[in-house]
Amino acid sequence: MTKPFYAEPILNSPYLPPTRHHALGDDGQPLEHPPIEGRRRSKYVTPVPKARRSKSGLARGQTSLGFDAEETSESGYNPTPIINEIRGHIESWRALPNPNDWGVKPVTQRLLQHWRHHEFSNQQPFFCQIEAVETAIWLAEVARGRKQYAHIFRHLQEANRDANPDLFRLALKLATGAGKTTVMAMLIAWQSINAARQPNSSLFSRGFLLVAPGITIKDRLRVLNPSDTDNYYRTRELVPAELMTDLGKAKIVITNYHAFQRRKAHDLNPVGERLMQGRTGQPIEKQESEGEMLARACGELLHLKNMVIINDEAHHCYRERPGTDEEAEAKGEDKEEAKKNNEAARLWISGLEALKRKVGLRAVYDLSATPFFLRGSGYEEGTLFPWVVSDFSLVDAIECGIVKLPRVPVSDNAVNAEAPVYRNLWDHIGKAMPKKGAGKSGELDPLSIPAQLQTALISLYSHYKTEYEEWQRVPIPVPPVFIVVCNNTASSKLVYEWVSGWQRQREGQMQTIHHGHLELFSNYDKNTGEPLPRMNTLLIDSQQIESGEALDTSFREMAAGEIEQFRREKQEREGAAAGNISDSELLREVMNTVGQKGRLGEQIRCVVSVSMLTEGWDANTVTHILGVRAFGTQLLCEQVIGRGLRRQSYELGDNTDPAGNRLFDTEYADILGIPFDFATEPQKVTKNPPKPVTRVAAVRERERLAIRFPRVAGYRSELPPDRISATFTQDWTLTLTPELVGPCETRLEGLVGEGHDISPDALDDMRPNSVAVHLTKRLVERYFRDGDQDPPYHLYNLIQPITRRWIQNHLKTTGGTKIGMLTYAEIAEKAAGLIYKAIVREASADGSPIVKAMLDPYNPHGSTNHVAFNTSKTNLWTTSPLKSHINYVVCDSDWEAEFARVVEGHPATLSYVKNQALGFEVPYLSGSVTRRYLPDFIVQLDDGHGADDPLNFVVEIKGFRGLDEQIKAQTMETLWVPGVNNLKTFGRWAFAEFRDAFAIKDEWGKLVARFAERKADA
Repeated sequence: MTKPFYAEPILNSPYLPPTRHHALGDDGQPLEHPPIEGRRRSKYVTPVPKARRSKSGLARGQTSLGFDAEETSESGYNPTPIINEIRGHIESWRALPNPNDWGVKPVTQRLLQHWRHHEFSNQQPFFCQIEAVETAIWLAEVARGRKQYAHIFRHLQEANRDANPDLFRLALKLATGAGKTTVMAMLIAWQSINAARQPNSSLFSRGFLLVAPGITIKDRLRVLNPSDTDNYYRTRELVPAELMTDLGKAKIVITNYHAFQRRKAHDLNPVGERLMQGRTGQPIEKQESEGEMLARACGELLHLKNMVIINDEAHHCYRERPGTDEEAEAKGEDKEEAKKNNEAARLWISGLEALKRKVGLRAVYDLSATPFFLRGSGYEEGTLFPWVVSDFSLVDAIECGIVKLPRVPVSDNAVNAEAPVYRNLWDHIGKAMPKKGAGKSGELDPLSIPAQLQTALISLYSHYKTEYEEWQRVPIPVPPVFIVVCNNTASSKLVYEWVSGWQRQREGQMQTIHHGHLELFSNYDKNTGEPLPRMNTLLIDSQQIESGEALDTSFREMAAGEIEQFRREKQEREGAAAGNISDSELLREVMNTVGQKGRLGEQIRCVVSVSMLTEGWDANTVTHILGVRAFGTQLLCEQVIGRGLRRQSYELGDNTDPAGNRLFDTEYADILGIPFDFATEPQKVTKNPPKPVTRVAAVRERERLAIRFPRVAGYRSELPPDRISATFTQDWTLTLTPELVGPCETRLEGLVGEGHDISPDALDDMRPNSVAVHLTKRLVERYFRDGDQDPPYHLYNLIQPITRRWIQNHLKTTGGTKIGMLTYAEIAEKAAGLIYKAIVREASADGSPIVKAMLDPYNPHGSTNHVAFNTSKTNLWTTSPLKSHINYVVCDSDWEAEFARVVEGHPATLSYVKNQALGFEVPYLSGSVTRRYLPDFIVQLDDGHGADDPLNFVVEIKGFRGLDEQIKAQTMETLWVPGVNNLKTFGRWAFAEFRDAFAIKDEWGKLVARFAERKADA
């Protein structure tokens, strides 16, 4: 029987809190058990490494991914109870219906509402991303200073005191592929906008130093700079338009930790040094001072006090445990790895400590998929950082469909092997592989690689070939990617040449000896032996190119051929200026653009990596991974496999959870040679390659068809300042029914014994006066508050009599409902809305217009000029160059395509646009939450006033019309349209809905005719 995990690995929506999880055994393996209701607790057991010393002489083998540390273990910390406790507090806090009860600043409140409820036109933030930022916000704004949470901060202070004595760090753990860059953008927005509006606050800063482990990640993080054209705040709609100006005040510097290395102060030779000393003979400083290093690394930030540090891939940053010397005890490659880890970690954290001494730090946030101590740290390798406060693990990410599901071997026909050979390939080939780098190994014969390795390469390649052919049939413009991770330059060169072919010096010239064993990965023409104009396989040493320094001589010689070839291709694409780029910059560009259409690395099919692939390598086209190195712990396994876990498609599939929420389709990454002890049961699936994309954008030549629209932030009713009153009729009556609030009489019975009834009798104790107090407070906060200002509670005494009168005369309870149910957030909002509309109606009894739209103060208008995005959807309508500024309408339904056809064919139509990536939003209230509604189209038409005075029609195409759709339409008709028209600065606007696909043409014609008749009558 197939376990439920393999039959249905994805259980939860990526955009909602997880509600189910698979049952896992003590060893982390899925059980034959149906999904368990509720969210999985954060449960660690640190990965158990092989013992370096054992009295029995036997090494204990590593078991599986993540196991809770014993209280008596050397690591001494088990942070998961704190993680789970914080998670519970945040769940309760998140559930508070009234934003005024959240205990956060107005800016924070606005951002939280935006992230949770905004209707994003492109990539919506995942729940795990929002939860990570919520954790930082809750700790900073809600929990800090409250006695009931003091123990949490004591735990974090003790954890930091032991490992980071001069720093206070908070770590947010998100699985690879879960989008840490988006989390960083949200943290920056929260901190910087609050700091801009409260410059004297001790909680916030507008200065940010982002520290990455290499240049690849540094390059990728440029989207966090608000001035970047592709910044996430705008392209991913992470910041509401009205807050973008404040965000622009942020100062952001992105660097890699190598910048903390103090450099030589001068490049003088001994003679020049003596000349500079002059008569005094005083020695010249040969190294930068600490201040000079910080000025170079931090730039303009050094003039700010108390900046925020964000460490990306923060598992590289720690202070070694005092009193231990694992580095000295290790041997061979383990010793070299421990030395590299410690040197990097020491440099990184020392730079942060120096920065704190110089200018002070407001906060330090660590982001990593694997925030564990590394080999050589003095802690058990794989011990979770005890300052982790938020956890969204790889298993959680798989169950939400955010990442691919890794598949590894489970059985084979090698009779004498204790486990599948390709599960841990290195155990079978390690002794036959070169132990040193290429410079020390001499000229090696690629044909000499072990047979098991060759078979593994061919086996995985065979599956890759099938995948490649599927992508070609779609067609997909870029190929799937196969990566090989090796232990050193000698091994990687052997694999690279065996796969792609090789040349040797013969009789004074280079000759092709072999064109490669794997045809799709060959870099040579099999007929002529000449190098192909475009390489299919890339050899890369990611650690070397990450530092930004010059390439090691041996690797430079080894990769000379491909460097020259890529340089020629870059010159063909970009001209002669491309010849000035350094070798490391060139290779970094190739690596960073693997799988990206129109870029240097677009056609790379195979990447052979020396050592670990950099964490910043975020290609989402990886389908196959082969490990050709030792993997001492599951931590290393997860890091390498993480390079292949990014999803290809982020479109929701047809499967749903029990609540009807659509889920992602499962994607897989096929793995050999990496002993990853998770998800090991084979499952035959049909893989869906990513879909081709189409560029949708404004066409420069059609600029005459551009449409300008207002950005409305809210609505204002100009009430008389001297009095507030209301007259109620039967239209203002609210009837509470079981259908509205839920059953109020329920019978409970068991198989045997006496049954009983339950009902909400506890609400009987709530008196009408108490309910009136609650409802009046809701009215003041929701409808009479001006922007971010404090609620005008001085109006309370004017409004409460109206509320009490409404409760007494216009609230009805039936079917066992209670008056106290008016305190439910959803019901209270309905009641408050009714009362407020009656107040407004009374104030406007003289017929004068009182509703006005409030525009975004920083971005009061938008335009079709800025539309530019990619889509993988195939239901596209190619627009007429005479009717639309945008080249395509991306149709969410055939109804929208029909509407586009009808509008283009009508002579009164001047211009139209589909509201996608346009930034046109309509604020409205849904329950107690302010949301943003995105109508489907804007159409400009000539209704008889001439082309210089067009009527702007906001159009909604809707099949099913539920309560939420009714609220949206009422908002358009009673608030947005009259509010904008009353401004008299954006022309004339109207709104219409179409709910019958077959009548769109007739209804549109009648609508246009009706407005034309109004002009004629006027």
